[in-house]
Amino acid sequence: MIEALQEQQGIIIAAHRGWKSAFPENTLLAFQQAIELGADMLEFDLRFSKDRVIMVIHDETVDRTTNGSGKVSDYTMEELKQLDAGGWFGKVYEGLKIPTLEELCDLLASYPDVLLNVEIKPSPDAKEVADAAVSLLRERGILANCVFTSFDAAVITHLHDVHACKTQGFPGQLMSNYIEGPGGTLSKMWAVGIHMKLLTPQLVQEYREQGILPWCYSPDDEQHVYYALGCGSLLMTVNNPLPAMRIRERLLTLANA
Repeated sequence: MIEALQEQQGIIIAAHRGWKSAFPENTLLAFQQAIELGADMLEFDLRFSKDRVIMVIHDETVDRTTNGSGKVSDYTMEELKQLDAGGWFGKVYEGLKIPTLEELCDLLASYPDVLLNVEIKPSPDAKEVADAAVSLLRERGILANCVFTSFDAAVITHLHDVHACKTQGFPGQLMSNYIEGPGGTLSKMWAVGIHMKLLTPQLVQEYREQGILPWCYSPDDEQHVYYALGCGSLLMTVNNPLPAMRIRERLLTLANA
């Protein structure tokens, strides 16, 4: 699906934690707004609550993105649902909640063509989070839309070897448990996420030659979008989808003229 979409429209736009620049990250509002804007893919982060419910939240703690404090894993799902996950971003967003993966799946039922970049955050139980996520996404009929991401190479290997999932890793220096050489981490990666600070045409070509799709994050202005295109990176994970969308529209207009 990703390859066909890329051939059709050139740039694939993945909304990083939803429309993160305009709405509180990893909330259902941020995801819905990104979809309605026209993002092709949602990127989001998964962790277990204390009672092993899959929650959509980036940080190990709730401190930055809620009015609470402490580790996500120290709260039950019901306790996490008591926290305000929107007020930190702006008063108008007070009352938004940390979603569960199941709640996100409910939202996605209305958008069956949206692609998903599912990031499993490093943690002692990350493989169990991955197993539970794969099971739920399969049950909901959207596993085929998913690419799984982690900065922990052991999780990437687990997803590849146990579940035969498409995976996105990162350059080796950014990953834990990275294994060099034949049969190592690169052999388990379908795609690679390259930060704009590391992105070069040479690096993109190196990954292409190894059969790995070279994606990038986060080109959030037109200059960086054009640079990413010049490097040959056509899937862009962005905090602000608007610059990439404007450029994609221009390029498609020129192609169809």
